[in-house]
Amino acid sequence: MKKYISLLVLSVILMSCKTEMDQAMKSADKDFILKVANEKFTKKKWADALALYDRLPNLVAGTDDAPNVVFNSAYANYYDKNYRLAANQFKNFVISFPQDPRKEEAAYLSALCYYEGSLQYNLDQSNTESAITELQNFLNEYPDSERSKNITQLVDELTYKLEFKAFENAKQYFRMGEFKAAAVTFENVLEDFPATKLRPKIYDIILKSKYELAVNSIYDLKKERLDAAASYAKRVSAELPNSEYSKTADDLYTKLEDEKVKFAQLQVEVEKRKAEYEAKVKNAEAKENEKKELEQEKNQAKLENVAEQTRRDSAKINSPEPQATFKFKR
Repeated sequence: MKKYISLLVLSVILMSCKTEMDQAMKSADKDFILKVANEKFTKKKWADALALYDRLPNLVAGTDDAPNVVFNSAYANYYDKNYRLAANQFKNFVISFPQDPRKEEAAYLSALCYYEGSLQYNLDQSNTESAITELQNFLNEYPDSERSKNITQLVDELTYKLEFKAFENAKQYFRMGEFKAAAVTFENVLEDFPATKLRPKIYDIILKSKYELAVNSIYDLKKERLDAAASYAKRVSAELPNSEYSKTADDLYTKLEDEKVKFAQLQVEVEKRKAEYEAKVKNAEAKENEKKELEQEKNQAKLENVAEQTRRDSAKINSPEPQATFKFKR
């Protein structure tokens, strides 16, 4: 019997609450709507509270209730994980009520909403960039605030997320064997995030990329790339002493130096063959030139013979036949 009575009481309470909510949604009484909305807010019924707060802005405009409506509505959206909407409402609160003692809290929560809206590193990071800007704006506006310590930590966390995304994007080139692109992209990561905690790993992958690019390079670029990779290996070893990365750098440096010796020997052989080939070409050209000169001499002789014959023929034509000579008897 007690069980049924409890269920009946609960049903009555729920019906009463539903009826009160329905009444508030249909009412035009500002005070009644605000009362029910605040009750829903206190009971953490965020959806109901927001539905009622949405009806109040025009009704409370210019009154002392206006700041509370905006502030509580922003908080309700924050707790309901509507971070972008909450951020805008907290920001509007700061602008609309600059003398309110909750201004700093609202500014902090606005920035915090942007932080909460930041997505995982492998997704679009435009929200993360906006969050860093908003958090930094809070630091600039309230440098002495107790909340600034927490803000600094949040900025570092978000910055690392951007660093890690850039790191993973660059690493894709390395995985695909695009070593030149990998080295350049990782250099850009270091330029964009000079204080990154990923620097040792980035150094390591840049070195490995330069090593692979050098040992598998075409002949004309190999010496330059071997020298560059060896120089970078020495840099990594110097900047990260007594680490796993310096050990890798030392190992690769030794391999690069061995490769340079082999390549130097190859260069000697190539130069030797090149000289032999050039000598053969030069000899062939000399023979060909000699042959051409002989041919030219023959042609010149023929031309001179023809010219001489032509001259003789011309002389015969132009010279008159001798006249007949008569002898008289004496």
